[in-house]
Amino acid sequence: MTTDNKEIWRPGNMIYPLPAMMVSCGATPDEYNVFTASWVGTICSDPAMCFVSIRQSRHSYEIVKRNMAFTLNLTNEDLARATDWCGVRSGRDYNKFAEMNLTPVKGIKVDAPYINEAPMSIECRVKQIIHLGTHDMFIADVMNVLADKRFIDPQTGEFDLKKANLIAYSHGEYFKLGEKIGNFGWSVKKK
Repeated sequence: MTTDNKEIWRPGNMIYPLPAMMVSCGATPDEYNVFTASWVGTICSDPAMCFVSIRQSRHSYEIVKRNMAFTLNLTNEDLARATDWCGVRSGRDYNKFAEMNLTPVKGIKVDAPYINEAPMSIECRVKQIIHLGTHDMFIADVMNVLADKRFIDPQTGEFDLKKANLIAYSHGEYFKLGEKIGNFGWSVKKK
């Protein structure tokens, strides 16, 4: 079916691009795991809250549920191969940290490691699990944010997203982020 200028598709998840995140979990080194997820996002800014949606069949599902914690690790061009690999291999069969030469560091505020090589890591404590269809949504409070000093602008103290070379996921493909086109509110600023 079509309209004059739009083709109508069946309902589906076409909200792209999304962050390509490596999510780390596990309270102790023997259960540490990392998986790739793009079903992540911000829920609230005050208090800071976010979510990750995980299939019940995934190895990490029970680890996150048992420990009620996970860490979202932003990914960049340097981590692109590891990001993809950790999304297509199971922690049941591989030690993903070792296979991808990633360094797990014990979480500071939660029982989940962060990835030392990640440009930014967001430690999260699960507040609620919502059982949905193919995925369950783990709603969490943000407990701590760790920013790699290499990407902090020395003049402003801000995290330099452009310098970090973050990547995004869009319908089965990974992309470099593009050029800045404006700042929040630029469309209404007086000239």
